[in-house]
Amino acid sequence: MSNSTAHATTLNQVALHGFLNHLRNERRYSPLTEDNYSRDICRLFKLAGTTPLNELKSHQIRRFVAQLHGSSLGGKSLARMLSAWRSFYFYLIRDHQFNCNPCIGLRAPKSARNLPHALSPDEAVRMMELPTAGDILAVRDKAMFELFYSSGLRLAELVSLDPSELDFIDAVVRVIGKGAKTRIVPLGSHAISALQAWLTLRGQLAKQDETALFVSRNGSRIGSRAVQLRMSGWGITQGMTSGVHPHLLRHSFASHVLQSSGDLRAVQEMLGHASISTTQVYTHLDYQYLSKIYDSAHPRAKKKRY
Repeated sequence: MSNSTAHATTLNQVALHGFLNHLRNERRYSPLTEDNYSRDICRLFKLAGTTPLNELKSHQIRRFVAQLHGSSLGGKSLARMLSAWRSFYFYLIRDHQFNCNPCIGLRAPKSARNLPHALSPDEAVRMMELPTAGDILAVRDKAMFELFYSSGLRLAELVSLDPSELDFIDAVVRVIGKGAKTRIVPLGSHAISALQAWLTLRGQLAKQDETALFVSRNGSRIGSRAVQLRMSGWGITQGMTSGVHPHLLRHSFASHVLQSSGDLRAVQEMLGHASISTTQVYTHLDYQYLSKIYDSAHPRAKKKRY
């Protein structure tokens, strides 16, 4: 590695370190979001090669995007990456005397919008009916799954909860969401029962000074990956035909509440979406559901058999 290349690499790493501190301390982003930004910006470093970041122009950024698109990276991923690069350059302008942001005005190629998969109500109920007798980890898992489905939490929100954020009297949970925004979300009766059952046993697993609501078998706060693995395993045990993951229960919560209430604004508030356009995808799920009901029930929709 030449001296100039090593110098550029060092400058990039210093800038990235400062930017991640900015995300953590000023913008209050979660560790998971911080990791995603770091990964996207390291991709920019790789694409730029020996070219200093302050010398990159818009046509070069556009070429990077085209390269990534040509390697089968989808429009949604490219849009996220461009957003990360744009934010990084705004930081560099503010704190490192950069003159311009070459990512401004660039858009990622559009890709087909895939609707999130959701469990049917019967499948969701089956997923909640875990055999918990004599199994403290199953009691914990049932409480986690009921909470996901009852309140539509994100995975990072669930693993960061402490018992003090539960209010069984008012049947709500206080959640710290994206951007450190707090919201109050209702708790269903099944979730309350499952959580109370877990809390009576939690002390058998939790370390003495551990504040987490959900802990692993070693007594410390449970990690996101552990939750994903436990849910995937239980999905197989419970006979789910497709993989079950935490975001699937969040999608199912949103879809089922919207089917019952039709109140898009309420679903937006409970999910913690900053924009209602993000929530509107569930109206398409709702229309799909209604179409299935129509096709199975309406005499004119039924195919004739000869």
